[in-house]
Amino acid sequence: LKENRPGEKRQISIYTLEKGKISHAVKNEISGKEKSKLFPQDIGMIVNDFLVENFPEIVDYNFTAEIKRQFDEIALGKLKWTGMLKKFYGPFHKTVESTLEKKHRKTAGRFLGNHPETGEPVSARMGRFGPVAQIGSSEDGNKPRYASLTRDQLIETISLEEALRLFTLPRTLGSFENEEVVVGKGRFGPYIRHKSKFYSVKKGVDDPYSLTLERAIQIIHEKNEAEKKKLVREFGDIMLLNGRYGLYLSRDKKNYRIPKGTDINSLTREECEAIIERSEKKKK
Repeated sequence: LKENRPGEKRQISIYTLEKGKISHAVKNEISGKEKSKLFPQDIGMIVNDFLVENFPEIVDYNFTAEIKRQFDEIALGKLKWTGMLKKFYGPFHKTVESTLEKKHRKTAGRFLGNHPETGEPVSARMGRFGPVAQIGSSEDGNKPRYASLTRDQLIETISLEEALRLFTLPRTLGSFENEEVVVGKGRFGPYIRHKSKFYSVKKGVDDPYSLTLERAIQIIHEKNEAEKKKLVREFGDIMLLNGRYGLYLSRDKKNYRIPKGTDINSLTREECEAIIERSEKKKK
């Protein structure tokens, strides 16, 4: 994953011996700051460990150099490519077959500790859809609970406290307009749910784990106001909306472009239906 990392501020002590005297100074520096650098993710580490364990010759640096040398000899006519491939593929195929017979799956589980309240084991491992934190064990006869790790968390470094925090969502912040305000995390990121409507929580702006009711209400207000400005006119179940690229029609969660030259001010429902009908025919 290519990303920037801000690093962490830290203090370092510098001791200097000069003319028989030791002086001490404290200096501040930023450690771990990186810009546009590739960082390994959990799935990459697991795959790498699997290859190193089962195919050490293939991932060895000398393997690439040797293959390149043999390709050069083939190009010069000093080596037959059929013999070269046979020599490589024979042992490689045996290794593949041997690895398949093991039929074991790498889960890369890491025990983090026990739940402070229930005593259940807490671990981090690779799940079906990515790295997860797990509370409980199927060996105890209970169904374990899972929570996905955030993008900046790794199985190898996540702590017990950080893992437990993942299970605090969804959480109810309070009530607004006689309806519960809930913050959670879904497939497309953190969200606020209120009156069966969902409001996105912007990454890097608000933290769903520490979001307050007051801030959630502010986000709800901002989104509702933006939607009001978006609606220009209504024709029953057809809406004339103002979007990022201009005006368009919407019905049954489907959007339709308005042809150039259309007089918006005198637009009627019949004309809207005609635009939608022509658009549907073009799609077919």
